[in-house]
Amino acid sequence: MSTVSNPPGTPVHKTPPFAVYLGLFFLVLCVNALLARFAVFSFAAAPGVSSFYIVVALMVVFTLWFGMWGAVAAYTGCFIGAGLLSGIPADVSIYWSLADFWQVLIPLLAFRYFHADPALVSRRDVVIVLIFGVLLNNLVGALWGTTTLAFGGIIPWTGVGSALYDWWLGNSIVCLVLLPLILYIFTPLVRQHELFIKAYWT
Repeated sequence: MSTVSNPPGTPVHKTPPFAVYLGLFFLVLCVNALLARFAVFSFAAAPGVSSFYIVVALMVVFTLWFGMWGAVAAYTGCFIGAGLLSGIPADVSIYWSLADFWQVLIPLLAFRYFHADPALVSRRDVVIVLIFGVLLNNLVGALWGTTTLAFGGIIPWTGVGSALYDWWLGNSIVCLVLLPLILYIFTPLVRQHELFIKAYWT
């Protein structure tokens, strides 16, 4: 790990070069794409909709740890894994995949705005993650995802209600079970690494 001394003898994290963040982006992208494809294929509730979209919790975690790099990887991973590899046409997947982007961007914005700690060290942090990382973000994602699928002709408009329910409920349960646990246990470890992002990009 690269360090500088300021004051002398005191190690200080340097900002990793762009190439390192780019490598991190592609790693997170691959994880997101593969798990998204697996979830949509194995637990399909409708085209592009999984009743057990386990990757959503990891996408939120990666975004809270790695900022916008995680958010862009979430969008791209959805576009490839849950979209193209699952049979969603590219022209629909371009705007439909924003559902995953909203699902990770909302908790990121909330944590940064309220200066919450992703390690969930206080009751306030837990409340913020429950509201913005479990309930609201998945509701927005489900609304966007199901209506854009209908708009693109992938599902009928009459099927939006059931698909929305499956999407929101499944994602919320996954996030409720996994998100607090992962953040609480692993954030203190990840925060020690120079790749941990406190703002949005660095």
